[in-house]
Amino acid sequence: MKKKKYLRIGIIVGAIIIVVVSIIVVNGIRANNAAQSEYQTEAASIGDISIMVSATGAVRANQSANLIWQTSGKVSDIHVAKGQLVEEDAILAELASTSVSQNIILARVDLITAEEALDKAINNSEARANAHLVLIQAEQALDDAEDESASKLFQRASQETIDIAKANLINANDALDKAEDLYERTRGSGEDSVVYAAGLSQYAKARQDQQSAEYNLRFVQDLPDPLTVEEVNAKLEQAKALYLTAKQDWEKVKDGPNEEDVLAAQARVDSAQAALDMANLSAPFDGTVTDIENKVGDLVSTGSKGFQLDDLSHLLVDVEVSEVDINQVSIDQVVEITFDAIQDQIFDGVVTDISMFGANTTGSVNFIVTAEIDDPTVLIRPGMTAAVNIEVEQLQGVLLVPSRAVRTLNDNRVVYVMKGTSPMPVEITLGASANAYSQIVSGDISEGDMIVLNPPATLQGFGPPSSGMGGGGMQ
Repeated sequence: MKKKKYLRIGIIVGAIIIVVVSIIVVNGIRANNAAQSEYQTEAASIGDISIMVSATGAVRANQSANLIWQTSGKVSDIHVAKGQLVEEDAILAELASTSVSQNIILARVDLITAEEALDKAINNSEARANAHLVLIQAEQALDDAEDESASKLFQRASQETIDIAKANLINANDALDKAEDLYERTRGSGEDSVVYAAGLSQYAKARQDQQSAEYNLRFVQDLPDPLTVEEVNAKLEQAKALYLTAKQDWEKVKDGPNEEDVLAAQARVDSAQAALDMANLSAPFDGTVTDIENKVGDLVSTGSKGFQLDDLSHLLVDVEVSEVDINQVSIDQVVEITFDAIQDQIFDGVVTDISMFGANTTGSVNFIVTAEIDDPTVLIRPGMTAAVNIEVEQLQGVLLVPSRAVRTLNDNRVVYVMKGTSPMPVEITLGASANAYSQIVSGDISEGDMIVLNPPATLQGFGPPSSGMGGGGMQ
C-alpha cells in the first residue's frame, strides 16, 4: 500500500514539474516574442546600388529664339497661334506692303530682274551661241588684219605684177620710139597735112602710154607710205584685242554655266529676297510658338519683338556639378530626372554636354553639365526646376542595409543587429548610399542578419548615414 501511495505522489509531483516547466517555456517564448515585437527589423541583403552625383537646375529648350521685326509697318496677317508647331522657314506674320519703306517695295521688282539674270546665267545656251559666233568673227577679222599687215612689209604688188608692169613699159617705150619716127617723117608735110596729123596723134598717145607704164612700174615697186603702215598695224592690234575678249567670253560659257556669274546673280537674288523678307517674320527652325506679341492691325517698329519660338522636342537641364565630382561625369551617362511640379514620376535622360571650364561661385568651383530628357511630355515646361541624378558608377552584389537603420554611437557608425532577444550594436564602415539603402564596406554583419530599424533611444545616438562615395540609387 505504501508503494502505491508513494508512486501516486511521484506521479503527481512529476506532473506538477512538467506543468511548471511548460509555463516557464511558454512565458519565455511569449517574452521573447514580446521583445521582438517591440522592434522593426529588416534582413541585410546582397544587391546592386548605383552611385549618383546629384544637382538641380532649370529646364530649357534645345533652341529658343525671340523673333524681332527688321522694319516698321502695319501687321496685316498672323498665320499662327500660341502653342502651334511650325516648320523651318514658315511665315508667321506679315506687314502690309503699303506700310513698309520704298526700298522694300522696289525689292520685288529687283527680285524679278535678278531671277531672270540668274536663269540666264544657269541656262546659258543663247549666251554660248552668241559667244561662239563672236569668236569666229573675231578670228576671221584677225586673220585679215594679219594678212594686210604682212603685205605692207614688202612692195605694193607681187613679183608677177611687177614683171608685167616692166613688160608693159618695154612695149610702151618701143611703141613710143616707132611713133616718134613716124612723127619725124611727117613733120615736113605741113601742119595741115592729114599724114602729119595722124603721126602727131599717134606720137602723143604713145607718149602718154609710156608715161603711164613708167608710173605704174614705179608704184608697184615702191614700199607703202608710213601712215598707211601705221593704220594697218593699229587695225591689227584692235583685231587682236577683240579676239582675246571674244575668246575669254567663250571660255566662260563653253563648258556650261560660269560659276562666278551664277554666284553673282544668286547674290543679287538673295539681296532682293532679304529686303522683301524684312516685311515678314519666319521660323528659323522647327519649333513651337510659345509667345505672340502682336495682333493684326498693330503698328510695329524696327527691333520690336513679334514672337518667341522654342524647340520643345528636345528639352535640356543645365546643372552645376562640383569640381570634386566632375571627373566622375562623362558624356552619355544615364540620368534620372524628377520635378517638384510633377509628383511621383521619374524621367530618364542622358548627359549630352560638359563644360570645359569651371566657374568660381561663392568659393567653390562648379562645372555646367547638360542632360537631355528622353521622351519629354507636355507636363514638362521650360523654366521648371529639375533634380538630376547622374549615375556615375554601379556596384553589383554588395551587402546592403536600410539607411534609416544606421546610427551614431560614440562617434562611430553602427547598426543594431538582433542577437537573441536583444539588439546589439555592430560598428560598420559605410560605402555608397542610395535613397533607402547603404553599402556595408566592413563590419561583423552577414546577409540575412536582422537589422533593427528602431533601436531604443537609450541604446544609441541618432545621426544621418554618411558616405565618402557620394549619393546613389539602388537597383
